[in-house]
Amino acid sequence: MAKENGFIGSIDQGTTSTRFIIYDHDARAVASHQVEFTQFYPEAGWVEHDPMEILESVKVCIAKALDKATADGHNVDGGLKAIGLTDQRETTVVWSKSTGLPLHKAIVWMDARTSSICRRLEKELSGGRSHFVESCGLPISTYFSAMKLLWLMENVDDVKDAIKKGDAIFGTIDTWLIWNMTGGVNGGLHVTDVTNASRTMLMNLKTLNWDQDTLKTLGIPAEILPKIVSNSEVIGEICKGWPIPGIKIAGCLGDQHAAMLGQACRKGEAKSTYGTGAFILLNTGEVPIKSGHGLLTTLAYKLGPQAHTNYALEGSIAIAGAAVQWLRDSLGIIKSASEIEDLAAMVDSTGGVYFVPAFNGLFAPWWREDARGVCIGITRFTNKSHIARAVLESMCFQVKDVLDSMNKDAGEKGSLDNEKGEFLLRVDGGATANNLLMQIQADLMGSPVVRPVDIETTALGAAYAAGLAVGFWKEADIFESGEKAKNSKVFRPAMEEEIRKKKVASWCKAVERTFDLADLSI
Repeated sequence: MAKENGFIGSIDQGTTSTRFIIYDHDARAVASHQVEFTQFYPEAGWVEHDPMEILESVKVCIAKALDKATADGHNVDGGLKAIGLTDQRETTVVWSKSTGLPLHKAIVWMDARTSSICRRLEKELSGGRSHFVESCGLPISTYFSAMKLLWLMENVDDVKDAIKKGDAIFGTIDTWLIWNMTGGVNGGLHVTDVTNASRTMLMNLKTLNWDQDTLKTLGIPAEILPKIVSNSEVIGEICKGWPIPGIKIAGCLGDQHAAMLGQACRKGEAKSTYGTGAFILLNTGEVPIKSGHGLLTTLAYKLGPQAHTNYALEGSIAIAGAAVQWLRDSLGIIKSASEIEDLAAMVDSTGGVYFVPAFNGLFAPWWREDARGVCIGITRFTNKSHIARAVLESMCFQVKDVLDSMNKDAGEKGSLDNEKGEFLLRVDGGATANNLLMQIQADLMGSPVVRPVDIETTALGAAYAAGLAVGFWKEADIFESGEKAKNSKVFRPAMEEEIRKKKVASWCKAVERTFDLADLSI
């Protein structure tokens, strides 16, 4: 790392919590603070957040992390060079630019209320579900922001009225935060970055501008949309009323793209982030690759206004760590998420139990909104350890499904092999602290899994983007440092190939059982 004094801050606004982390010039976290916020489930399949609560959580995290850093003897007040921002993608907010207040709660990325809008569009549009794939790389799905925005425009009177009056503005969480942090009603900057924009269905992947034909087809007014910027540039300065006024906001990426940068994924390299969901991205370089196997074509990152754009293939899994939360919060099988490893380790197999967490449908590579969760193979022998292990296996099977599709789309394993000719999957996210989960992942893939020392690479990626923009780091510091790799832990497969094949076949049977269950009556 470049030997420069000072610090870079990183806001990591996730699906269940917000964090602020302060990094030194060696990319070591010197202080951090995390706050969980409320999840709202007003109806089955609906998930909402309160944008005002998220805003407050960011303020609290910044202030508390600064206090911790100062208490530990770090001169952050005088040495903070810039901050980066990373956020949960697709989650949609519409607010009043005159009052600064949200016109509805934020509709979260995993929310499935827009399924009827999706079905309607699939019938009406000549290209069906793939109508917009050529421009944005994405199928019509409840997952993406455009569908959530349409729902708000069609169902919320305050949104309809504000659009008519020219008072409504739209954004994903990054846009909401930046607008408020740079002034809000007093001249706040209405911007988003290319990675978050790429998840709305409204941005053209080649021009990196809002696609006018798409806006016209969907009836979305261009004037409510933010300006699109790169991932690494000085966007603006934080306004008074925040703990760090005058500090530059110099980096912004959606969480999965930030994790790619945090893992220093170059062309041909893949990473999997295990959080509420799981997200596998493969950097495909400067040319977008169209998937024929259920993956999304998206941005990897664009590290400056004049920088080349790196694209990616992505497989998104809706329910990963959220299934562990379900075991804890809804079933009470465990009291804390960390308990699942010991519980699952009490048995050496699932005893023939397969769990598919299709709570709100299945994302990549299946894309079945009619799917619902199943647990099959239960016998009188089955106990809670078998269920716990099946939940862990479900996360790993889903990741394997996506990687298999990537191999088919990108060919040649879709990634760079190491000097031993092995495909290495880089992993990050809180769930990767679970050693059993990582071993199961290696076993089911039949190839090694590499876990870095710092598994929270999402926040680090946003810090890198900001640091690059203000000259704190150079790209060589990030992409050519071998230190991280030396200290990474590698999990190698230990399962016999024949057993792996049988388990994969059983998993596929279980997945098929989830289809066409959305309309089950009570």
